Amino acid sequence: MRLTALPAFEDNYIWALVADDGQALIVDPGQAGPVLAAAAADGLRPQALLLTHHHADHIGGVAALLERYPSLAIHAPHDERIPLATHRVADGMSVQFLGQPFQVLSVPGHTRSHVAYVGGGRLFCGDTLFSLGCGRMFEGTPSQMLGSLRRLASLPGETLVCCGHEYTLANAAFALHVDPANAALQRRQQEALAMRENARPTLPTPLSGELATNPFLRTGDSAIRDAVNHRAGRQISDDVEIFAELRRWKDEYRA
Repeated sequence: MRLTALPAFEDNYIWALVADDGQALIVDPGQAGPVLAAAAADGLRPQALLLTHHHADHIGGVAALLERYPSLAIHAPHDERIPLATHRVADGMSVQFLGQPFQVLSVPGHTRSHVAYVGGGRLFCGDTLFSLGCGRMFEGTPSQMLGSLRRLASLPGETLVCCGHEYTLANAAFALHVDPANAALQRRQQEALAMRENARPTLPTPLSGELATNPFLRTGDSAIRDAVNHRAGRQISDDVEIFAELRRWKDEYRA
């Protein structure tokens, strides 16, 4: 199956996993337009939707797609803010698409009901994990978010991270501010710059690369802990507090 990132809004991606005959699994359609355009141009035929969380830029196109494709299977977490789901999913469940299972992982932090889907070597993680970054905590706690990130980090290194936004260059600037001597991070920034200059998405990206470069997946590394402690002006040993301080630093960071 072919994986395609359909740009939406200013920096969202709607992911489409498309079989040879055009049958497609669509992830987080914040707008219907990009999906309908792909259907007209490439023969894409949406069969099912995977929704990770309730934010409008991830579900805003669902109603229009359901109107165009009334038999759509719509998989979403248990959350009254996602009103059009046909199948509610929870941690440990599996969603099937053309014989390919996608395991549902509960990953609260960005929102309280956020889920991710992993299958076929691909991780659809919405706004929990970004390349070189992670999502803001709108509803969850630092402990929840760190636990969710660690859960994703435990997946096989070859897993492709398919997140919801093109934030890689902005995240790289902060990551290098925290960890300027990281050679792998320096290379990733240069690769991402070249991709964006050629109007190419920086995603998907292998999880193994994120484990070497993403500061939010490396809160146990001495380089990250030393940088956080230096900024905080005190010695922090607790993992959750290190993560919370790092996330606060990112929230306040201006390049």
